[in-house]
Amino acid sequence: MGEIECWESKGNPRDACLRGFSADHIVMLHVVLFQPEIPQNTGNIGRMCALTRTRLHLIHPLGFVINDRNLRRAGMDYWKSLDVHEHQDWAAFRSSAVGPRRLWLFTTKTERSFWEVKFEDEDGLVFGSESSGAPAWLHAELGDLARATIPHANAELRSLNLSTAAGVATYEALRQVGMPGAVIGNQ
Repeated sequence: MGEIECWESKGNPRDACLRGFSADHIVMLHVVLFQPEIPQNTGNIGRMCALTRTRLHLIHPLGFVINDRNLRRAGMDYWKSLDVHEHQDWAAFRSSAVGPRRLWLFTTKTERSFWEVKFEDEDGLVFGSESSGAPAWLHAELGDLARATIPHANAELRSLNLSTAAGVATYEALRQVGMPGAVIGNQ
């Protein structure tokens, strides 16, 4: 099994999926959704990834079908501008030539705040499914040192919504590594 599909925008400086690092390398972060279930969350995350030029990886099985009708319903007119890769399963993702160098698993099962993490170019931010998070085997594979959590003040509540957590984490990582070509406002 391998990578299912690579969709990329025309005119994006990262048009070549398999382009190696060169003098014109642009900072790249990866958002990795492990078996996402809710299309609206994935649509919101896709929009954020398109706007930040962050690569999105979708690990199957998904809880929905990606098609034009569903994308329109989710208001995802940004989908064609998105650098998104679908992978048949975790093993296919891990063997992909377009994957991240390092992985950070965002989870409630750690004490390490994401503010303590030193993010780097080519890092992947991994998020589990909405209903069950990341499975135990994925926690074990990535290890304790690759886990991070987004702190919150209300111990009675479990965690942030998936799309909110992905946005918070992505923008913190981009704050650290930089976001070339950032546009402030609607210029």
